[in-house]
Amino acid sequence: MSPFVTGRRAASALVTAALLVPLAACSGGGSGDSAKKDGGTTTKLTVLAAASLTDVFKKAGAAYEKEHPDTKVAFSFAGSQELAAQVKQGAPADALVTADTKTMDGLKADTGTPTVIAKNRLVIATGKGNPKNVGALKDLANSKLKVVLAAPEVPVGRYSKKVLDAQQLTVKPVSQEPNVRAVLSKVELGEADAGIVYKTDAATAPGKVDAIDIPDAQNAVASYPAATLKSSQHSAAAAAFVKWLSTPEAQKLLQAAGFQKP
Repeated sequence: MSPFVTGRRAASALVTAALLVPLAACSGGGSGDSAKKDGGTTTKLTVLAAASLTDVFKKAGAAYEKEHPDTKVAFSFAGSQELAAQVKQGAPADALVTADTKTMDGLKADTGTPTVIAKNRLVIATGKGNPKNVGALKDLANSKLKVVLAAPEVPVGRYSKKVLDAQQLTVKPVSQEPNVRAVLSKVELGEADAGIVYKTDAATAPGKVDAIDIPDAQNAVASYPAATLKSSQHSAAAAAFVKWLSTPEAQKLLQAAGFQKP
């Protein structure tokens, strides 16, 4: 085994371990913890969610708490593959939302029946003003262009590989990142000329990146399934939150952020 592969596995293990620490801390010793509030009991839910949901779920969480004052929702955002690792290692959590069905399907023993709550598409993110004049997927094969992609085990990395392979394009990325937000960050900071991200992620950086549309015929559709975790100590509350994600109120927030209907 090459030092590169060994290093990547070690780094991945460290990332997973690091993610488990804040989860344990925020849960106060377990997802079953409750706190007294105004003479009543407040249920604390921990939701593991794909990194691409970061902005919209913060708004969704606030909306849910306003509608359900007896529930407090805490999110842990990361790449879907990292979230899956947390679930398998027994991280205290109540619900899971991934950016692909493949990752969720691999956790059937740990989750309830998943429901797709939204869909997404890919775009090419470039520096503001698109200084390298990137216009299509084929341009990413230019060896003079610094391209960054998500790692192939990450949903957006897998989608990216799918669309590039379909066009018979060979792209040699300068780096492969652990989640879509890391790809976007590389482009924002000028460390890459272009990268493939979700449409919704590019929309979170107006004035910092340009989004180049990929035609539907060349694009991939990302599905976001949500499910309760069987290890949840608040199964009813977790189920209520997952169900709420399909309500008109939640769907309005998701679609305002650029997500498509499920």
